[in-house]
Amino acid sequence: MATWGQILKELQKPGTSFDTVRRKALRDLTTHTGRNTILYASGHLQKAGQPIPPSEFMITHEDIEGFMETVYELEGRQLDLILHSSGGQPEAAEAIVQYLRKKFDDIRVLVPHQAMSAATMLACAANHIVMARHSILGPIDPQLFIQNKSGATAAPAQAILDQFDRAKRECAQDQKALPVWMPILQQYGPALLEQCENFMALSQKIVANWLERYMFEGEIDGEEKARKAAAFLADHRERLTHGRPLDIDTLRDIGLHVVELEKDQDLQNYLLTVYHATMHTFSATPATKIIENHLGRSLVKQVRVEISVSQTSPPSKQQKFPTTPKKKRK
Repeated sequence: MATWGQILKELQKPGTSFDTVRRKALRDLTTHTGRNTILYASGHLQKAGQPIPPSEFMITHEDIEGFMETVYELEGRQLDLILHSSGGQPEAAEAIVQYLRKKFDDIRVLVPHQAMSAATMLACAANHIVMARHSILGPIDPQLFIQNKSGATAAPAQAILDQFDRAKRECAQDQKALPVWMPILQQYGPALLEQCENFMALSQKIVANWLERYMFEGEIDGEEKARKAAAFLADHRERLTHGRPLDIDTLRDIGLHVVELEKDQDLQNYLLTVYHATMHTFSATPATKIIENHLGRSLVKQVRVEISVSQTSPPSKQQKFPTTPKKKRK
């Protein structure tokens, strides 16, 4: 494994770039596994605190363009999806899974650090999940953005419903409580409560369906296992916060097929080299999101919403397209 510091020394050598180091790591990983590899990662940790809109890091429908770019000319029905993301739109995650499942029969999701919220949903569409002992997934309970005087605030759908029920109870018990609750209740749109219930049902339905079809395929009790696992992941009242970390042991307890990365030292070395190289890219460049395959095809989203699409020609039997000049970074 190339450690964080070793990769930093490599990047300091003349003529070395973030792209070349990261792409070599991806090629090495695929050479080891014999499987197609796609990296999907965001710089939400490296750029935390910077004045960057959260949407720059989120899973959105725009990501389909990146997957179209990286799936192009991949051969075989097996895919390793390296996933590092704080989450995003459940509907976008569903669209991505629908697209990938038309191309690949066997999908393994590799989580070198964290895959939260909608990224957890993506992981649940895999046949297997590979995680390190320090890696985490997160709850899938939906978050809604409520517009108020200070701007948009994210709130768990279940918390909104519970707060509304509490307001009804307190106001019914004491009418003097109504003036206290009015400023809060006025923020609720006409369809907000229905939206909360619909989004909560959607998250569970999507994940339960994926688990039953892919991870629990062929298991006698697959449908029941999938339903219970999805309900566990979506239970805000039990998890209490949307950022609650769920480790390997917790995920195995609910039946998910999770493989411990540390049991395959070679795979661990190659995967963490890709991860460290990617995090260096986010730390030192304008990149906010990278979707890239082992052939060098990539879509890189930058801070100013500038998209850099590039293509290289590393040695590969799969590569059939001609080399094109690499675009310079802005």
